[in-house]
Amino acid sequence: MGRKSLKEIRQQEIITVFYDTARKDGYENASIAKVAKVMDINPSLIIHYFKTKDDLTHALIDYILEKYLLIYKTKNKENITLADLQKTIEMLFSKKWNLLFDDGLFYTFYALSFREERIKAKYKTILDSLRSELTSMIEQCNKKELLNVTSPRAAADLIFVLVDGAYFYLSLENDKKAYKEKLDDYKNKAYEILGLPVQSLPDVPLVLQPFVKA
Repeated sequence: MGRKSLKEIRQQEIITVFYDTARKDGYENASIAKVAKVMDINPSLIIHYFKTKDDLTHALIDYILEKYLLIYKTKNKENITLADLQKTIEMLFSKKWNLLFDDGLFYTFYALSFREERIKAKYKTILDSLRSELTSMIEQCNKKELLNVTSPRAAADLIFVLVDGAYFYLSLENDKKAYKEKLDDYKNKAYEILGLPVQSLPDVPLVLQPFVKA
């Protein structure tokens, strides 16, 4: 892959500051003017890349997709092993996965999807892409006779139904012990869907990093 252009670097800087501003002040209070103030630049420089707040929002959602798909980063995507699949499940049901992107903003954008078709389409792309990649991993393990999952697509879909529901519910849980116990229960159910015994892997060094440092 080639090096990023100056334009791409600047756009990513703006998107990251916009995310951090929206996370701290609330999406409704975030603006191009506020982002420019934080970056100590003229708002016209941001408008050069993103004409409106909506444009900036759409760019941020696209970047979310890129971040989430890092969960499937492996040495060889065409030669998936059972260990690769297990690590993916461990990451999906981990605190680090949940911290990858701010819950408040994620659900704010999700709410916007009911009013704006473009955001709705982007969210569906995110969720479909995550399911598609997991389906591919399960299919490869099936072909190698490492798994015997009747419908990889249905299994991947059910696992992400667990993931989506789990983190929505657990975002309301303040008890850390209860949070971990429930997350482990959901993870074990995912292994059950795959026909695998419950794993007790060591803490996997995740490739994922939070969107920005808190």
